[in-house]
Amino acid sequence: MKRLIKRGLMFGNLIRVDSPALIERYNRALKGLAGKQTKLKEFHIDVSGFSPEIGEELKDPLYLNPNGCNRQFIILTVDQKKAPLLNAMFSTSRGILRQFIADNEAKLFALTAHDAVAGELMNSVYDISDPARLFDIRKIVIEADTTQSHVKNARELAEKIDHFQTAPNAWYDDELIAEMIELARETGDVTKVPVDLGVQEYEQGNFWTAHFGGLYIFRDVENPAVIVSGDKTGLAVPPPGKVLDTSEANRLAGFLSRNDLVEPVVRERGDAGAAILRQKMEFILVDAATSVGLDLGDMSSRTLRHVAQRMGAHLPAAFRGLAAMVRWAEAGGQWPRIDSRHPAYFYTLRARPDHPDRDLINRLLSELAPMDFRQLFICHKELFYAAYATWPDEKREFVAEFLHRDYMANKAGAREALFGGRKEPLKVPRKVQPRTRDEIIDVVGPWGAVNRR
Repeated sequence: MKRLIKRGLMFGNLIRVDSPALIERYNRALKGLAGKQTKLKEFHIDVSGFSPEIGEELKDPLYLNPNGCNRQFIILTVDQKKAPLLNAMFSTSRGILRQFIADNEAKLFALTAHDAVAGELMNSVYDISDPARLFDIRKIVIEADTTQSHVKNARELAEKIDHFQTAPNAWYDDELIAEMIELARETGDVTKVPVDLGVQEYEQGNFWTAHFGGLYIFRDVENPAVIVSGDKTGLAVPPPGKVLDTSEANRLAGFLSRNDLVEPVVRERGDAGAAILRQKMEFILVDAATSVGLDLGDMSSRTLRHVAQRMGAHLPAAFRGLAAMVRWAEAGGQWPRIDSRHPAYFYTLRARPDHPDRDLINRLLSELAPMDFRQLFICHKELFYAAYATWPDEKREFVAEFLHRDYMANKAGAREALFGGRKEPLKVPRKVQPRTRDEIIDVVGPWGAVNRR
């Protein structure tokens, strides 16, 4: 993993903690949450305050996430909102934490100037030994406070101020006034600088979880389903919906199509998406070449074309399918019929850019098209790191250099090109009844249809 760490592709954007004051605050919060403390003089934290160095020190990678169920967090600075979430057990956790920090940024800025803020992503489930319990998770509630109870004291002071201003003869209550003065010494003027974070709720609709080998739970769609990463045998989940696994390409394609979750990367001739498919072809080629020990040379596109020529008839079917689609889009070649039986099928799709669960759908697609290492890195880092550890050394070098050079240099531009930048729902054109084969191709495109057999 050294290549990834060196290029900022692993443990990147973590927050460095090396101030004695911040370490003391962190330890107070950690003691309150987990009954533990660190002896390290320097470490790095993610958006939740989890530190991989402390996890190694304590020999507990889940020291802020007991049972992988209700993630605890420690906020030392609002800059944590820019950090990743390590060891994520739910796909929604990072988004909820970032939203919580953004929703309360001014209050958190004031609170973290003096202390650490600690809290928990709470739901009604504390044990996920039974997969059915995952369906009980609907809302995530966040309650947070500093280690010195600034939020609790601020809430109490606000209540006393309200009583002081509204109750008869409260002006003559010396005990009440003394209590307000004492609390104000701890909280400051809560009328000018409110610090009460309140109790905040966030919805958890469709999501991915690392539990049970990896599950995608789509329950807020027209045709619900649970998709298992691996063998679904023995996995009992409550209705409604079906249980699928990632080996059932045809049923997965039907699920994505019926719920209108995806669109083709290439929609018509001349589409710029053809360039994306060309890059996917390179990724597939690198995987195939390195698996049989072929030398990639300088790893340039020109050299990779020569590698493809050398492989000839041994090129993977997914590569040949994407090549046919590129020829159709760029050179007016014959229309390729690529349905769910074809190994290239899921490489030709992406989530609808306007769909609220776009990131979750693209995560699923990255698992169904694993040779596209760029999408795997962007959408499913847990699976990317696991796969990277198994690749030949030459492929690791190619992947690390490509991501560093082509993706990290312009992450926003790459994401927009790959997944679409439209924020408004797509306008659906009026349906017409084509009469010729060419008209069918122009309307349907080369991605074909789901195999209904």
